[in-house]
Amino acid sequence: MADRLAIIASKGTLDMAYPPLILASTAAAMDMECAIFFTFYGLDIVNKKKYANLKVAPVGNPAMPMPVPNIVGMIPGMTAVASKMMKDMMKKAKQPTIPEMVKLCAETGVKLWPCELTLQVMSIKPEDLIPEVDKTCGAAAFLDYAAEANISLFI
Repeated sequence: MADRLAIIASKGTLDMAYPPLILASTAAAMDMECAIFFTFYGLDIVNKKKYANLKVAPVGNPAMPMPVPNIVGMIPGMTAVASKMMKDMMKKAKQPTIPEMVKLCAETGVKLWPCELTLQVMSIKPEDLIPEVDKTCGAAAFLDYAAEANISLFI
């Protein structure tokens, strides 16, 4: 069995977009075959209208770098503040942006598979997706791929 990583990206917030992209690009650098299946809100990571402006939700997010009570997180503008904070943290750590990470994954051979059902359910057209994505993929096709994977992750 070849070294293979299969990742399901199901969330489209800024803080949840990095893990599948970091793991996939790292796997590719380690000469592992890798695919990310973008489903439901995870599809925002490859939606050209959204992927450059993903947000961090401060409400109900206990992992915020500065503990923010939920009542404060509900104040208008707090999502923008939390998102800017995370972008600044990533920039300070010299980490690529989400568009740069997606491009890196594509350049290193990571398969970027948008979920066919999610496109239909959420009325997203294939032309709404970034050009780096591969053809749409159904659940059965992804499961065939994942069945041969050494590592499968749901993020």
